[in-house]
Amino acid sequence: MIFEQFKTTLPFDDQNYLVVEYPDFFYPAKDRKAKVKDLGKKFAAINAFFYDYLKKYHIPCAYVKQTNDNSLVYIKFKELPFSVKILNSVDKRTAKLFAKKEGENLELPVFEYHYGTSKDSIICESHLIAFDLCTNEDLKIINRICSKVNAVLKAFFERRNETVAEVICNFGKYEDKIYLIDDFSPMSLKIFPNNGDDKKWVNPYKLNTSAEMKKYTDYLYNITNA
Repeated sequence: MIFEQFKTTLPFDDQNYLVVEYPDFFYPAKDRKAKVKDLGKKFAAINAFFYDYLKKYHIPCAYVKQTNDNSLVYIKFKELPFSVKILNSVDKRTAKLFAKKEGENLELPVFEYHYGTSKDSIICESHLIAFDLCTNEDLKIINRICSKVNAVLKAFFERRNETVAEVICNFGKYEDKIYLIDDFSPMSLKIFPNNGDDKKWVNPYKLNTSAEMKKYTDYLYNITNA
């Protein structure tokens, strides 16, 4: 899960809260760690901005507040063991499967459910229910939240002449209520310009170096400080 892989949880309040510290490194490959100056600070700021923005639209987020430059406070949730990938344009796998052009916009978003982080992690709604990964009612709520998150983010970036190609949502539960817990970092938010001038744009699907990660992170970070 994105939440577990890129962040470290620390005790804040044994009963109600936890602190998430964002580090100054990422994993471009499974066994390769790359450092980027101030990455944790920027990841924290980006997430805090978008959580606050989504809360204005009454989207339930576990995020509470930012404590310092690279740490955020969350409600002490129990993470659900799957993520939802929302596709607004055709990715590489989908292009190959359906003989479509990669990057082509989709008229309706596609929801993919992923269990684990391997390439073969895609599962269906029946898996979620049959293997007790969530209840049917939880799934309905999750799908509604995903639809609303996608609509809000699409509108936000369309005003900036950019497209949300993909966003990955993770969820947790606290006192039997579903909350959005993750994530608006470069690891899950894939944005492209609408004007077709993407030669100078960093491909968010190919953040393989510290320089590429820094450039794309700075783009998202600057939005939070505009």
